[in-house]
Amino acid sequence: MALALTSAWIPVEGPIMRIGFISSNEDFGAVKHTMLCGVYHHCHSRFCRSGVGPVALPGISVTKKTHTSQIEIIPCKICGDKSSGIHYGVITCEGCKGFFRRSQQSNATYSCPRQKNCLIDRTSRNRCQHCRLQKCLAVGMSRDAVKFGRMSKKQRDSLYAEVQKHRMQQQQRDPPQQPGEAEPLTPTYSISANGLTELHEDLSSYIDGHTPEGSKADSAVSSFYLDIQPSPDQSGLDINGIKPEPICDYTPASGFFPYCSFTNGETSPTVSMAELEHLAQNISKSHLETCQYLREELQQITWQTFLQEEIESYQNKQREVMWQLCAIKITEAIQYVVEFAKRIDGFMELCQNDQIVLLKAGSLEVVFIRMCRAFDSQNNTVYFDGKYASPDVFKSLGCEDFISFVFEFGKSLCSMHLTEDEIALFSAFVLMSADRSWLQEKVKIEKLQQKIQLALQHVLQKNHREDGILTKLICKVSTLRALCGRHTEKLMAFKAIYPDIVRLHFPPLYKELFTSEFEPAMQIDG
Repeated sequence: MALALTSAWIPVEGPIMRIGFISSNEDFGAVKHTMLCGVYHHCHSRFCRSGVGPVALPGISVTKKTHTSQIEIIPCKICGDKSSGIHYGVITCEGCKGFFRRSQQSNATYSCPRQKNCLIDRTSRNRCQHCRLQKCLAVGMSRDAVKFGRMSKKQRDSLYAEVQKHRMQQQQRDPPQQPGEAEPLTPTYSISANGLTELHEDLSSYIDGHTPEGSKADSAVSSFYLDIQPSPDQSGLDINGIKPEPICDYTPASGFFPYCSFTNGETSPTVSMAELEHLAQNISKSHLETCQYLREELQQITWQTFLQEEIESYQNKQREVMWQLCAIKITEAIQYVVEFAKRIDGFMELCQNDQIVLLKAGSLEVVFIRMCRAFDSQNNTVYFDGKYASPDVFKSLGCEDFISFVFEFGKSLCSMHLTEDEIALFSAFVLMSADRSWLQEKVKIEKLQQKIQLALQHVLQKNHREDGILTKLICKVSTLRALCGRHTEKLMAFKAIYPDIVRLHFPPLYKELFTSEFEPAMQIDG
């Protein structure tokens, strides 16, 4: 189920805790940690695990803003993303630090589906674990390179020179701030709910989102944070800059979309064609940049199915071992869904509470939608663990009815022959469902979902799809929710028999999404 099936989970909906931000600038390298919920959390002991310590460069004192003006000005040596300090001997971002840590903890063996020369940058780094690990090793990352305290004079001088170089480059790119221009303020809140930090740290663990920053110390499983700030290439939609014509008269028929809960009684706003085109392009681009696998590559290896002896090997696995494998695969797929959501225009403008609710409730549904890209309807197989797998591969899970349900859905969605644009917009439509429980700004989400629905309708018409295709897609939403519900039932049954396996060996993100319960009567301040 770690496939493309990597989405089979059930959103756990419940009251949301009081969440907020903590900003601390006391230690060099200790960056603002934005968790999935928007909590900015600073943990001094992160240095103990990542090998980062206060480092004073020549002529630069360690002050409140040294973490933004010193080492972090140097981009990650692995992927070029914003760095957060020295990790395992190399200046990297939190995403690459976490990836390297996990690769060493699990003694993982990765394989490259190409020629072992994949480009590793911020947008492609998750596509080939083998080449990413090789680059980590090539630039000098090592568990033995974790250091504390002082650097040698030669190291300090070299680091200082590189910092100065990047600072000059930045000054050339960015004009100096004009007098009177205020720096953006960092919101400061407080955490007042038990377990909130742990919950959202675990939600963010295993997620190599854009510049995830921070980590939780003294945890049995290392966690790292997902930076939920907008990506640099995410250009917000400038409504004021769009001419009002031509006007698109798309308006959803009353009651037609059961998962668009228009509670405020307003009709769908008129949307310009330019705005629809912009939104469709944004969502499609976000989808393509965050797909776990390229569709063309998947289609080229559909003939690589598991041999009978390999199928029997999976069938002979102990139930708990197979469950753990699938939980890991599902968790990997969720990482990409979270990054996809972050890049959708409008998502980052939602309150922190609603971002969490939508991701918890909809991430698995989007994984199931994406599964159709990796599904071969001709031989009823789906890409899993390196090859295309039939339902027989998952027999040891002990939930054949659920697996059959998953494959039926995959085959049904695959038969619709959706383009990447259509998959992207349908995924965004499902993710931005305004009928989720515990949302605080339903009207705002309704309007965003309406725009996405109109963009989807526009793309379907532009692609000359047959009448009724949109209706068929909307009807899939209830099936998706039933699938996720079934997944939760199976997981709870498994947990009742193997509680320690789930507690000790399942990925933290997976556990938080599908096994945790919220504390009652919690809300967000202000």
